[in-house]
Amino acid sequence: MTDDRRLRSDERPTKYILFTWLAISALLTVIAWPKISQGRFPGSDDSLRLVQVRDLLAGQGWYDLHQYRIAPPDGVLMHWSRLVDAPLYLSIRALEPLVGQALAEQITVIAIPLLILGLICLLIGRLAWRVFDVETAVFACLAFAMWPLALKQVQPMRIDHHAYQMLCVAIAAWALTWRSGLRGGAAAGVGMGIGAMVSLETLPMAAGFGLVLLIRWLRDPQMRWWLVGYMQGLALTLVILFALTRGLPDLAEHCDVISPAHIGFFLITALATGAIAAPRSLPRAAVLTLFAIAGLGGLMFFGLTAPNCLGSPFGDFDPLVHQFWYQNVLEGQPLWRQTLEDAIPAMAQALVALAASILIFTRQRDWLRHWWGEYSILMLVAIVAGALTFRSFAFVGVLGAVPLGWLTLQMLRRFRSAGSLLAKAGMAVLIYFVLLPSAPFVVMQKLGPSENAASEPLTTLQSSCDIYNNIPLLDRLPPARIVAPFDVGSSVLHLTRHSVVATSHHRAQKPMRDVILTFTSPPEQSRKIINEYGAQYVVVCMDLYEPANFIAIGGDQSLMARLEADDAPGWLERVEIGGPEALRVWKVRPGGIPSPGR
Repeated sequence: MTDDRRLRSDERPTKYILFTWLAISALLTVIAWPKISQGRFPGSDDSLRLVQVRDLLAGQGWYDLHQYRIAPPDGVLMHWSRLVDAPLYLSIRALEPLVGQALAEQITVIAIPLLILGLICLLIGRLAWRVFDVETAVFACLAFAMWPLALKQVQPMRIDHHAYQMLCVAIAAWALTWRSGLRGGAAAGVGMGIGAMVSLETLPMAAGFGLVLLIRWLRDPQMRWWLVGYMQGLALTLVILFALTRGLPDLAEHCDVISPAHIGFFLITALATGAIAAPRSLPRAAVLTLFAIAGLGGLMFFGLTAPNCLGSPFGDFDPLVHQFWYQNVLEGQPLWRQTLEDAIPAMAQALVALAASILIFTRQRDWLRHWWGEYSILMLVAIVAGALTFRSFAFVGVLGAVPLGWLTLQMLRRFRSAGSLLAKAGMAVLIYFVLLPSAPFVVMQKLGPSENAASEPLTTLQSSCDIYNNIPLLDRLPPARIVAPFDVGSSVLHLTRHSVVATSHHRAQKPMRDVILTFTSPPEQSRKIINEYGAQYVVVCMDLYEPANFIAIGGDQSLMARLEADDAPGWLERVEIGGPEALRVWKVRPGGIPSPGR
């Protein structure tokens, strides 16, 4: 290596990255302030995450991941990781004696996402500095801040797990620039191990990093210790974190989280990697053959111990829940299921970032040329992952920040040196659309709303129900079990003392199916389901998507159609809680309802 930039001792980028992060954080906080001031979480998962942390603060066991106010009294075993709960728990616990629980929660849900943003910016910035310079480090952070699918995961009050996945990808990418193969590989493995424990959606990126390090091995056998460190760091991290966050109380073979079957796969492949690396040199064909055998052995173990998980991370998904709920969670669907105004900008920005990475590759030499080739492969893996699961485009935002930052800086320099006003205007427009490809779609939406926009169902943030201000009115009623559409369920748990039959979380498949059947079936059949759960109230926000979907499935004779027409069956009694007309509450008249302790 004749030009190893990792040995530089010139100016460090940390203070510039810090200033950039503070500016981005201040802007995000100002933009989000109306929601912050009203306690409006970006999504239902954020609401339920706070509920889970509150239960932990109230004394629920560390290893007990049940949410007992969903489908009580048994509750639902959640698939979320305590790794995400821990920072929230520690922050609220530390602040509560000083400012009280309410303010401690508010500070925490603002600060934690912004701190994760800071860590991601630090890693992206230092990565950009290592391969370029301080100026590129700043522009890389700015490019990340302009990537909508990534930035939405680190906005204030976004306390769900997706930001941690992005942070883990940033850790692994940064580790690939280390000088020590064993330590750098291990650091990348630890990052991917943490990411996999947080969510299985990180696994495609874990495979991508493994592929890149295998390519290093095949290019130069002396670099095989990168993959050894990576696989062993990944496997060991999974073992340790499983023991710390799940442990003996939950050894079941879940398909949607890291379980013993997954750990067995990674232990087998990690041990095999060390064994394959033991000989000083092996022919490439032999290396590939041995890895194929190791991978097959790991898959056989996985298939024998968790056969239901070979097809889908959800295992055996209930068809009705899949049709009504999962297919409508668009962020978890592939690219081709998205609207054009979401899909085209995301893919365009990703392809520009990939093209910039390949362009940089063609201009480099020595270790940087190899590194940028590997980086382009990682970018391609992230794009494929995003095409299959749309929210995974956030990984492209992390990896694409460095090449996009470099490209933006190059265009800005050309803008400065452009002689004519026309050339400057053209370059400014190009910079704008590289960083904000969704802008034309936003403009078209603002200038040309659809004719029937006023009659279209709304999101929870648009609804006249004003969920965050009016759901607390339910606490005027005695604590009870409530049947409500999924859009409302998490807010009921977050903002009241009540319990619900189901929320939009797939582990509760039977309760979810029963809620769908309740609202799509004729009233007499609906009553039987409500009786089974011992629910005392039915709560619906009428101008959201779900009621319209229920009516579309169940037809004019369904319970939801009757409720929408204000023609409730006789066994339901309308209750006024003082909220808007769209937020409707009915009490289930006594008769055949089991006691709450069924």
